[in-house]
Amino acid sequence: MTTDLSLLIVDDDEPLRMRLARAMEKRGYAVQAADSVAAGIQMARSRPPAYAVVDLKLGDGNGLDVVSAIRAVRQDARVVMLTGYGNIATAVAAVKAGAVDYLPKPADADDVDRALRAANAAHPAPPDEPMSAERVRWEHIQRVFELCDRNVSETARRLKMHRRTLQRILAKRAPR
Repeated sequence: MTTDLSLLIVDDDEPLRMRLARAMEKRGYAVQAADSVAAGIQMARSRPPAYAVVDLKLGDGNGLDVVSAIRAVRQDARVVMLTGYGNIATAVAAVKAGAVDYLPKPADADDVDRALRAANAAHPAPPDEPMSAERVRWEHIQRVFELCDRNVSETARRLKMHRRTLQRILAKRAPR
């Protein structure tokens, strides 16, 4: 584990970003904060961080671009993706881009710190309550939707369902 505790936080939600920055500074991190993809990439290139917490959806683009930029300048960086739009498809995309973990919002500073400092071989404990069949179905639909670039007609065709039915499913909240 590195003794460099530089941390880049990229989130467009200012209260969350500032609260997390203060909490992580109390835990010994040297924090830089950015509110956009452009600012995050610029900071990552000028001072490559050892750790990063990046929001998935930012006002000017996708946080996955920041993850890729961080990994390009510092291969050993540990990046955690933080998002309010959690589903399996985006989690897979985050890991493929180089994130070591994926946390749904709201995540507290303890969760973020644990994810950043976790050993590479550490596996999460199995869930006490696994996903319901309805949730698995919803996750599958979300994954196909993401793979089809969020095109409802193409997703409906591939899932062999009516487009309006798919729109109703997509409009609802995720089942528990």
